Amino acid sequence: MLNRYDIAYSLLVGAGAPYWLIKPSARRKVVGALRQRMGRHLPPRDLSKPAVLIHAVSLGEINATRALVRMLQEQRPNLHVIISTTTETGYARGQELYGSAANVTLIRYPLDFSGAVQRVLDGLKPAVVVLMELEVWPNFVRRCEDRGIPVILANGRLTQTSFGRYKWAGPVTRAMFRRLSFVAAQDETYAKRFVELGAQPDRVQVIGTMKFDTAEVADRVVGDGDVAASVWLRPLQEPIWVCGSTGPGEEEIILKAYRSLLTRGHSRLRLVIVPRHPQRFDEVSAKIKQMHFRVVRRSRPKMSEEKEIVPRVVLGDTMGELRKFYSLADLVFVGRSLVDLGQRQHGSDMIEPAALGKPVIVGPFTHNFADAMSRFKAADAMMEVPNGAALEESIHNLLVKPDQARAMGERAQQVVLREQGATGKHVKMILEQMNGTAPV
Repeated sequence: MLNRYDIAYSLLVGAGAPYWLIKPSARRKVVGALRQRMGRHLPPRDLSKPAVLIHAVSLGEINATRALVRMLQEQRPNLHVIISTTTETGYARGQELYGSAANVTLIRYPLDFSGAVQRVLDGLKPAVVVLMELEVWPNFVRRCEDRGIPVILANGRLTQTSFGRYKWAGPVTRAMFRRLSFVAAQDETYAKRFVELGAQPDRVQVIGTMKFDTAEVADRVVGDGDVAASVWLRPLQEPIWVCGSTGPGEEEIILKAYRSLLTRGHSRLRLVIVPRHPQRFDEVSAKIKQMHFRVVRRSRPKMSEEKEIVPRVVLGDTMGELRKFYSLADLVFVGRSLVDLGQRQHGSDMIEPAALGKPVIVGPFTHNFADAMSRFKAADAMMEVPNGAALEESIHNLLVKPDQARAMGERAQQVVLREQGATGKHVKMILEQMNGTAPV
């Protein structure tokens, strides 16, 4: 039966029709969502096994599920895990992580129409639902409540902007958050915001962030030597600056800083750029050449315009090898943080290079990792710079003071070690909800 939310959603889709029917990209997005996210054509699963549905909106949240899924299945070997995601990048990453995994099903998260939600819940029958970070929809939580399915908000974070938007919705928001069985908040600030929005205080607990648990603390990464050899990098013989997960506008800033550093006594410095999105690989390669640097691409090992000359710049244009490049680095800059690309793209994962003991520099836009940054800053374990000039100066200072750089990397690694453990607490809480032993 349709309710007021279904009617409101239908009206919104209809009102936007003139726009999305005319604009091809918007039309593809809307039509794709209606085709893929209405709960039809669900993959089969063994309904004799209990299941947990973990919803991870996009790439970052999907990555945060890795340790959670592994630990859940270690403690409950017969547990089936359903991973749902919203974005194309999230779904692609989900296929990489879980496409061939036993007892894991990957689906598109249903649109918040009653029919779509009911088809997913009826077809897959999860015993508990886990929403990663913040993805609460009124029909979904209500239909779960109707079936007695606990809904847990895991790794919960609520930024000031999101808090304001939810607060504006008033009664709708309070009804949604009141229905949550448990909220595992990353810190006290987020916990207070969830309570103010309607979550019941006795169901809200500060557990910390699982992002630290996805990082593997190590000194080296297996396979980094092969990567180095393929692109003429010589660790320990030349300083290597790796810029990972860069976004539009940042590569030009980096290359300008690099050119200046070469004239400031760092002529042996090698630069590695690894763009965040693969569709930008060719664009970034062209930008490097436009700025008169020779480049070697990881996808085309030891192929350059002049083979007898080692290119100064390496373009990491393969998937899944960023951590290997970080392993080779003497200094790291983590991208999507120096240029304001919009709130949803503020910051990339700086925990991964920190776990490898690398001195890390970021820009001011790290909104998506605010909780982690607060811990690194408190320990003087990471540098934040406001612009390209400050980035250049910070790289210069760390190159001339290697002991200072090394100490900063060691402090960062210690922060990661100290903050790990939140995933285990989440697993305990999820299993308690499944067993009916936690307060509901």
